[in-house]
Amino acid sequence: MRWLTLYARSRQVPVSLAAVVIAAVAVWALARGGGEGPGDPRLPVLVLATGAMAASIGLSGQDLALDRTAAIRWAPRRAAHVLLAGAVVGAVLLTVQSMGADMATTAFVVRDSAGLMGLAALGAALSGGQYAWTLPFAWLSFSFFAPPPTSAPMQVATWMLLPAGTAVGTWTALVLTVAGTAAYAVAGPRR
Repeated sequence: MRWLTLYARSRQVPVSLAAVVIAAVAVWALARGGGEGPGDPRLPVLVLATGAMAASIGLSGQDLALDRTAAIRWAPRRAAHVLLAGAVVGAVLLTVQSMGADMATTAFVVRDSAGLMGLAALGAALSGGQYAWTLPFAWLSFSFFAPPPTSAPMQVATWMLLPAGTAVGTWTALVLTVAGTAAYAVAGPRR
């Protein structure tokens, strides 16, 4: 068996991918019959956050001591894992969206999937892989119930619901992506 296959299995990639696809198809089905307009960002953000939370379960291995004593360099593999998971989460939404229900623009999907995976990676570095989903979930929950973003701090807090061309949303997602990926790549998941 090759190392990539072993890595994918030890990180529960098949189960995470299945959860991402099921969530995207379920929300697509809701969007087809729902009354929300195509300009409403809540459904695509819900799909992306669910995908990031599902992918976050694989951010820690079966045995952290074994991961830490391995002879291979983990930092590039961890960074690639986070970035590839974000790309897959975004690609699943764009693929499901191509079947009819236009929920979000490509720029919106790329920005939010990258930012949410960076947030999940930061959660893994701070709390461990089993609790990596809590940061995206908490930020999503706050964004859904926050008042309209009229100030810069509120725009940062609700970055995932802002339109794709908004500078504050783009910079917040970029900072979360870089900081989360770097922290996870260097430190790995917390024990």
